[in-house]
Amino acid sequence: LNMDIDNLIKNIKRKLFENSIIEDVIVEDKTYLHLKHSSHEKNKFHIKLTICSKELNKINKLEATKKVYSILNHEIKNYIHSIQILFE
Repeated sequence: LNMDIDNLIKNIKRKLFENSIIEDVIVEDKTYLHLKHSSHEKNKFHIKLTICSKELNKINKLEATKKVYSILNHEIKNYIHSIQILFE
């Protein structure tokens, strides 16, 4: 099951926008920072999301993060080794 970073980013953006909980998102690939880690898995990425969302800013960070995780569940299980989420 190969996923390249460009498709992964497209999927992440599409899913977040389809669920219309965000106004904007910046998706950054931070995988290069972790290539030497022993826990690094090939075809799994380290992703940083910077999310701009009025709706998510109304709830606490933990609830907001859970919402994002549930939307991106498939990607997180299969293609993402770690995900960092910032809410702006």
